[in-house]
Amino acid sequence: MSVDNLQELLRKFANERDWNQFHTPRNLILAIQAELGELSELVQWIPDSEITEQWIQDNNERLQEEIADVFLYLIRLSDVLDIDLIDAALKKIDLNASKYPVGLAKGNATKYTH
Repeated sequence: MSVDNLQELLRKFANERDWNQFHTPRNLILAIQAELGELSELVQWIPDSEITEQWIQDNNERLQEEIADVFLYLIRLSDVLDIDLIDAALKKIDLNASKYPVGLAKGNATKYTH
């Protein structure tokens, strides 16, 4: 399924429920933030060393649900704002490639402005 297909599916879902009145850019951005909070909560206070393959497997269903929530709200937001999500992502990858050339950024987590 393509992003366009998902956008159409979400658009139909919202239309059938008369939710467009609630799907303002602001509300969708806040919904994304809330869902990111729920995703973050899954790993909050857990040391990196404890997030093992077994932990991921044990928490896979919740991880999938929260990641899907973020993804779907992001797709819905891009639809409401009439932004081609794939095009925007490709442009951002190109921009990041110019900000973080391999010769300067490889193995280095320092922001390009520093």
